Amino acid sequence: MTASTASKKSRPKPQPNQALLAKIFHWVNIIALLLMITSGLQIYNANPVFGGRGGWHFPSLFLLGGWLGAGRHWHFAAMWLFALNLLWYGLYIFITQRWKRRFVAVNDLKALQTSKNPKRIIYVWHRLAYTVIIPILLLAILSGIGMYKPAQFHWIVGILGSWQALRVLHFLTIPIVVIFVIFHSWLGLKAGGYRLIQSMFW
Repeated sequence: MTASTASKKSRPKPQPNQALLAKIFHWVNIIALLLMITSGLQIYNANPVFGGRGGWHFPSLFLLGGWLGAGRHWHFAAMWLFALNLLWYGLYIFITQRWKRRFVAVNDLKALQTSKNPKRIIYVWHRLAYTVIIPILLLAILSGIGMYKPAQFHWIVGILGSWQALRVLHFLTIPIVVIFVIFHSWLGLKAGGYRLIQSMFW
C-alpha cells in the first residue's frame, strides 16, 4: 500500500454542511409541527372526530392550550407559521432551481427497478417522499382553512362532501406527516449517518 493510498484512507470524511436557510426551514418546521399537533389534539378532545363527544380523548400531557379556545388560537397561529415557512422555502428552491434535485423524475422510477446502487435507491426514495408529502401538506392546510372559515370557504366543505369528512381527512394528515418525518430522518441516517441529520439543524 502506498503512502498516498494510506493517507486517503485515514483522511476523515468532510462534515456535511447545509445552507443556513435549510437549517432555519427545518427548525421552524419542527416547532410549528409540534405546536400544531399538540394544539390540534386539544381541539380534537373538545369533540373527537371518531365517536363523537364520548369518543377516545388524548391525555393532557400531549395537549396545548388548556381549553378549546386557546387550542384554536395556538393551532391557527402555528398554521400560519408553517404555511409561510413552506411558501418561502418553495420560492427558495424554485429560484435556486434546487427543485430539480428534490422531486422524483422518470429516471428515478426506473432506478427503483434496475439500479444496484444502494445510495442511488436511498436518494430515489427521498425524492419520492418529498414529492408525495407536498399534496398531503397542501391538503392539510386547505382542509384546516375550510374548518376555520366554513362560511367563507364553503366550497372546500362541498368538495369533500360533508363537514365530518373534512374533519376526518384533516385528522388523518397528522399520522401521515409524522410517518414522513420518521421516514425522512431514517433515509437521512442511511444516506449520511447522524452527522447528516445534525447538519440539518446546526
